Amino acid sequence: MGRLREGEYFCFCLEHVRQYNAAYNYFSGMSAEAVAQFQRDAIIGHRPTWAIGGNSKTGAFYGKWSFSSWQADHLRDFEPADSRAGDMQHKPRDGAAALKALNQLGLDEGVDMTAIKARYKDLVKRLHPDANAGDRSNEERLREIIRAYNYLRSIRRS
Repeated sequence: MGRLREGEYFCFCLEHVRQYNAAYNYFSGMSAEAVAQFQRDAIIGHRPTWAIGGNSKTGAFYGKWSFSSWQADHLRDFEPADSRAGDMQHKPRDGAAALKALNQLGLDEGVDMTAIKARYKDLVKRLHPDANAGDRSNEERLREIIRAYNYLRSIRRS
């Protein structure tokens, strides 16, 4: 039936529905200022809003980007332990394939690319057939080491 009569309905045939809809004006009887206010509220879906950090339900204003002490304490629970320590830098953890490649080279997780490269050079020098008088018994192991090093080099990009 219209504004201020929600839940009440007319029962029209299709022809009269078309006539009613053509003549219906939701804003009839409203002032120009009330129509403008409705249009401004429509942008946010007629929901209440407040400035960031200025939620009136908390009774406090914490500034544009700051947090209350409660929020800061609880957000800290989601930070990595390394960043809470302050003096340690966050290092990304290696995936299963990287751990397997490090294991092939005989290295532990957390080594840098310089140590990986040094270990690779050492193993190639020891296992290469040219360094072992043409002995090819370590050829498969050498291939695995080369694959592992190439994989680590591709993911570390150093």
